[in-house]
Amino acid sequence: MAVRPVFIPETSSVGVTEKMLDFKWHPGMSATQKKKSVIELHNVAKENGLNNILEISSKSELDLGIKLSAFNLLITTKKHNNSFTVETAFQGSKVFKSGGPYRDLFGMDSRAAKKDIRLRESGSLIGFSFYSHSFPLIPRTYFYDWLYINALVQNSELSEAVMKFNCFSDIEFNPKKSINCQAHAVALYISLRNHDFLDKALENPDSFLNFCQAHYNSQDRNIAIQNSMF
Repeated sequence: MAVRPVFIPETSSVGVTEKMLDFKWHPGMSATQKKKSVIELHNVAKENGLNNILEISSKSELDLGIKLSAFNLLITTKKHNNSFTVETAFQGSKVFKSGGPYRDLFGMDSRAAKKDIRLRESGSLIGFSFYSHSFPLIPRTYFYDWLYINALVQNSELSEAVMKFNCFSDIEFNPKKSINCQAHAVALYISLRNHDFLDKALENPDSFLNFCQAHYNSQDRNIAIQNSMF
């Protein structure tokens, strides 16, 4: 058995609801095994009244979910028209106590960028720097959400297609080991859009944080509560 979250766009305010679900896990690193686990998770979600769910990862049964993976989704810079995946942009923007950002990772293969040895040998992570913008570590998912949603908006076909779904999963995301999640970012995008705040939120990073601050505050409180239980 395993426990993973399903992310649901909030309707009462800007934010994302995370529903933790227990489901049968199929061990193994192969795509076939991961896809079996996705099916198990989605079946449990449906039993809990969560229908029309989309898996966002390279293990998705739908081409849309594969294209939405941060390893595949492209972001293009406005000034120089450079394109690279969200994953390489995220990894190349990390600032460590003893190095970074390593912008030469931009444009590399996503998996190679994520495994670059410098990301593990440069000391503690202290923030992010994406061209002229600096981002703090707190709120925990602020920079990743901002980066992913900007990329999603640039891909109009994908950003329209996700509106047909009610909730999202990412079988690769384990909240005990990771912080950022592409399924969470998509759910937050939909919440911002449904509240007609998307355009204003994407005017600049500070505006994005302003519109999402209440959600991030709630996110931190939930993490504190979960940690106190163990």
